Amino acid sequence: MTYIGRFAPSPTGLLHFGSLLAATASYLQARSQQGQWLLRIEDLDKPREPVGAADAIIQTLGLYGFEWDQTIVYQSQRIAAYTESLNSLKPFIYGCNCSRKQLQTRANQGDFGLIYPRICRDKYLALTPLTAIRIKTLDQSICFHDQIQGFYCQNLERELGDFVIRRADQIFAYQLAVVVDDAWQGITEIVRGSDLLDNTPRQIYLQQLLGYSTPSYAHIPIAINALGQKLSKQTLAPALTTQANKPLKHLVKALEFLGQNPANANSFSNLKEFWDWAIANWDLNKIPKQLAYDPLITT
Repeated sequence: MTYIGRFAPSPTGLLHFGSLLAATASYLQARSQQGQWLLRIEDLDKPREPVGAADAIIQTLGLYGFEWDQTIVYQSQRIAAYTESLNSLKPFIYGCNCSRKQLQTRANQGDFGLIYPRICRDKYLALTPLTAIRIKTLDQSICFHDQIQGFYCQNLERELGDFVIRRADQIFAYQLAVVVDDAWQGITEIVRGSDLLDNTPRQIYLQQLLGYSTPSYAHIPIAINALGQKLSKQTLAPALTTQANKPLKHLVKALEFLGQNPANANSFSNLKEFWDWAIANWDLNKIPKQLAYDPLITT
């Protein structure tokens, strides 16, 4: 079976070093197996998308030497597919009109946020544009073996509760959209940051309900700043520069972070040399199993 991997950034801002780690790891895992690497822009949340962000992401990836296969997929153009999957899930979904205040008052705090206490499960609310849509969870463990982090289990009902798959503002939730698109694109393995490790049981559960196969997973450590915060747009992570002398420096730092022990950036005369070396020497087993650490990178 042909290996198919992907990188799926959300265009809520410019790419930063944390984004580069996920892109690099997924790219090298695919290319080292002579597989395909797809680029998907997860642009469902249009109100949070700065003008030109998606184009800037694509341009930056190109300047760093990434080459993707097939046409770029935009989630904003896939609404019909998510609607169809929602119809397939009708026996397992229900409407919810709980306010944030209600949830804060009645829900218990769990390791992954508030545990939804089934307030609306038996109300049989009509699925109107004013209601969120939740999926019923079961009191059973969803387990999988992660290629980096090892065995991982989660009981969705006890640890999370019924979760939202379409918001009250009609925007489809990440959990549903990513499952539908990964199945449609034939993704065989998902390499991404460990901040999404606890999302995986939800996605496997939806895959099971929709009759999809489950890809393999590999969750790399995420980069954090000096305050212990994940590098992200929200924590003001600096954007990747596109200056001529910076891509190689950042790519070498990314490989170091991923445990690959590359040569000094100065030993590569161009991006092709770097990528040829990185693909030939890529070893997923060298990636640290810790969930996060400070990359000590300067821009």
